[in-house]
Amino acid sequence: MTNHPSSRNHDSPGHGQADTTPASPAPSRPAPSNGVPGKAAPAKSAPFNGVPVKAAPAKRAPAKSAPSKTVPAKKAPPKMTSAKPTPPKSAPGKSAPSKTTGTGTAPAAGLIPLVSPVRPNNKAARSVLRKLVQGEAPPTAPMNIVERLAGTPYANFTIQVGQAEESARKTIDFALRLAETMFRYGAGALEVETSIIAVTAALGLRNIEVDITNQSVVINYAPHEAVPITLLRVVRSWTNNYAGLVDVHELVTDIAGGGVSREEASRRLDVITKRPKPFPRWMVAMAEAVFGAAVVGVIGGSGLGALVAFLTILLAGQVARVLGKWKVPDFFVTAISSFIITVLALVFFMLHVPLSPSIVVAGGILLMLPSGRLVSAVQDAINGFPVSAAGRFLSAFLTFGAIVAGISVALVLSALLGMARLDVTEDLRSVLPVYWSLLLVAVATVAICIAEQTAVRLLLPTMAVAVVGYLAYFYGLELGLGGRFAPAVGAVAIGFLARIVALRLRAPQLVVAVPSILFLLVGLSIFRAMFVLTLTPDDSVTGAVGLFNALVVILAVAAGVVLGDNMARPFTRGQGHRDRRSNRRR
Repeated sequence: MTNHPSSRNHDSPGHGQADTTPASPAPSRPAPSNGVPGKAAPAKSAPFNGVPVKAAPAKRAPAKSAPSKTVPAKKAPPKMTSAKPTPPKSAPGKSAPSKTTGTGTAPAAGLIPLVSPVRPNNKAARSVLRKLVQGEAPPTAPMNIVERLAGTPYANFTIQVGQAEESARKTIDFALRLAETMFRYGAGALEVETSIIAVTAALGLRNIEVDITNQSVVINYAPHEAVPITLLRVVRSWTNNYAGLVDVHELVTDIAGGGVSREEASRRLDVITKRPKPFPRWMVAMAEAVFGAAVVGVIGGSGLGALVAFLTILLAGQVARVLGKWKVPDFFVTAISSFIITVLALVFFMLHVPLSPSIVVAGGILLMLPSGRLVSAVQDAINGFPVSAAGRFLSAFLTFGAIVAGISVALVLSALLGMARLDVTEDLRSVLPVYWSLLLVAVATVAICIAEQTAVRLLLPTMAVAVVGYLAYFYGLELGLGGRFAPAVGAVAIGFLARIVALRLRAPQLVVAVPSILFLLVGLSIFRAMFVLTLTPDDSVTGAVGLFNALVVILAVAAGVVLGDNMARPFTRGQGHRDRRSNRRR
C-alpha cells in the first residue's frame, strides 16, 4: 500500500524529519484499503477524514493536510494517552511551544507532556505581607476580656486546676467583696476591673463579663449550656485607707500567681477589712494641718500664714468630724467648713494682721479641694470608664460648689455688717529658693501620705517621687513651657516613677502617684475660677476663661500620669518574667 507524499499526515514523520514516535508495545492493525480505520490495541484511534486528530488536552490549531483515504490511523502510546498534562494558560488558537528536532514540524502535544511554569513559593514573604495588611486578628473579632490584663502586674497569672464550675457562685461572691473593698479604699475603676479579671481567671472561671459604674459592680458568668449567674454589689461608703489597698493588691498578686486558694484568699480578705489603720486619728489630724501649712509656704505664704493655715485646718477638721457623726451630708459639711475658714479670714482682716486673705482661705480649704478625685475622674475617662468618670466629675464639682457657697455666705454677711469686701482669689507665687520649696514639698507629701493612711514602707519612696516630679515642674516653668504644659511634664515624670516604684514594692501605682501630684494644686485654680464666675457677674468672662484654663491643666496632669505609666511598662517587664518563673516553680 502506497501513500502519496502530499497526503502524509503532519503528525507522522516525513522527509527530513526524524521519527520521534516512541515504540509501541503492541503493533496496530493496519487500516483496510477502503479507508475504514481498524482497531488498534490497546488504544483507540479516530478515523482521518480531513479533521485532525484531537491531541489531549492542550488546545492546538488544527494542522491542515491534504485529504487521503489510505493513511493509516496513528496509534497513541498507552503511556502518553493515560497522562493528563496541565494545559498552559494561553490565548485561544495558539499552541503551546514545544521543542522541535531537525527541520520538520513539532510533534503533537499529546505525545510530549506539557509542564506548567513553576511559581515562586515564598511563605515567609506572604506571611509578613498578610500581617501588615490584615493584622494578627480579624477586625470584627470580639476582644477576650483576659486581654485587659496586658501590661498590668497580673498579666502572668496561673490558672488553678479544680472544680471551678461547681463553685462558681462562691468565686463570684469573693470577687465582688474584693471589688467593694477596693472601691471603699479609694481604688480607680481600672484597678478594680483588672483585679476582678485576674482573680476569676486564676480561679478557673471563663466567660466572665464585668461592668463597673461610679458605685456599683456587676459580674456576669455565662458558661456554655448552663444557667448564667449575674450578681451586683453597690458601694455605699468610702474611707481613706491606702495601706488596706496595698494589702488587697498583694492578695490579688498572690492569687494570680497560683499560690493562694479561694478559701485562704477569703480569710485573708476578712483580716484586711478588720485590720486597724496604720495611723491614729490624732496623728491624721495633725498631718492634715501640717500639709496645709507646708503648701502655703510653697505657694508664697509667710511663716505666719503657714501657722494660720495650720490652726484653721485643725478647727475645720474637728467640725467636719462632729458633723459626720451626726450623719450630715458631705455637701453641707464642706459648706460649713469653708464658712468657718472665711470667718477666720475676716477676723484676721479686722485685727489688721499682716496676712493676705487669700492665704488664709487657700490654706484652710486645701484639704477640702477634690484634686485627687478630679484626676481620678480624668483617668477613668481615658481608660474607658465614662460612667465612672461622669460620676466622679459630678461629685467633684458638687464639692467645689459647696466650698464656693460657704465662702459666699460669709462674704455676704460681712458686707451686711459694713466690712470691706475681701479678695480671696489673689494669685499666689512662690518666692522661696528651690531647695526650700523641695523641703516643703517633701514634708507635705509625707503628711498627705499619713492623712491617706498609706503603708509605712511607702512613705519615703512616695516622697522621693514627689520631689522629682516637682523638679520637673519647676524646671519646666524655668524653660518657658508655661503654666499649662509644665504641670503635664511633672505629671509624666510622676506617673513613670510611680509605676516602677509601686511594682517593686508590690503596691498599686495609685497610692504613689496621687499623693505626689497634689502639690500641683489643680483644685485651687478651679476654686478661684468658680468663685469669680459666681460672685462677680461683671467679670464673668474672666471666670469662664479661668475655669477653662483650670480644666485644661487638670486634663494635662491626669493624661500625663497615664502616659508616664504606659511609658514605664517596657522597663517593668523583668518583674513579669520573675513572676512567670515563680509560677513555674509552684
